[in-house]
Amino acid sequence: MIFTVMASEQGMTVAEFLLRRIPAASQGYLRQLTNKGKVSRRKNSLAWQDILASDDVIRLPDSQRLKQLIEIPPPESGPLNIFYESREILIVDKPSGLATHRSLGHENDDLTSRVEALLCQRNDNFSVAPVHRLDLETSGPVLFGKGKRSASELGKMFMRQEVDKYYLALVVGRTQGAGRLRSEVPSKGKIKEAVTEYRATSRNDLASLLELKIETGRQHQIRHQLAEIGHPVYGDLRYGGPRPDGLVRMFLHCSRLSFVDPFSGAQLDIESQLPEELKAFTCQYLGE
Repeated sequence: MIFTVMASEQGMTVAEFLLRRIPAASQGYLRQLTNKGKVSRRKNSLAWQDILASDDVIRLPDSQRLKQLIEIPPPESGPLNIFYESREILIVDKPSGLATHRSLGHENDDLTSRVEALLCQRNDNFSVAPVHRLDLETSGPVLFGKGKRSASELGKMFMRQEVDKYYLALVVGRTQGAGRLRSEVPSKGKIKEAVTEYRATSRNDLASLLELKIETGRQHQIRHQLAEIGHPVYGDLRYGGPRPDGLVRMFLHCSRLSFVDPFSGAQLDIESQLPEELKAFTCQYLGE
């Protein structure tokens, strides 16, 4: 099985090339092929991060599974709402229900694939990668780095906690007016400290609408901490949040990203309005 690298694909890594050419295949499967030496160029095995040149001839095994994956049509690229774009940065809106990355059960459509499709249509031949992620049911802006250098610089900025991330969540019951949550939460197989600040913008005995600012970026941090203090997020079935009639998803939305563009020095404040389906539920429970 043979692929020829096009001029627009020059400079791509083997990983980027294979994921683009065989979008139905999982990253794990394609990486396994390269690790086993089954992806080659001029009879030499290629590694996952090897760089390709225009007109390179790439050979893959003639397996039935690979043929089936190649025959699956590429996903239709859904619409993209772009909040901000520069030469190095792209910030797009992730709707609830769309995965940030290609993953099990989401092989045919995800936010990263939609961004890649957009750049392909423009004939932009650099790689793109999300610098952070949002849970499947969480909506809001996601920051992408355009090119490896950009993704690396933006990733370091997140690690230094130089990005302020704000969320809106509707939780069960009446919370305090404001507070700071500091606790240990499970994160990628370890127990790590998580810190979240919150203030209630509206509340009654049924529910509280909270604006939250996270100081650490642990997986499920907000969901875990709110459930721990007895105020789970509405719709968050995993952490005990009820999903009443009229609520079609978890009520958690990333409402703002604020940071200094490391390339231009400009202050960026990206705001995302609460989606309509959550606004309607807010009216139902808080009368707003």
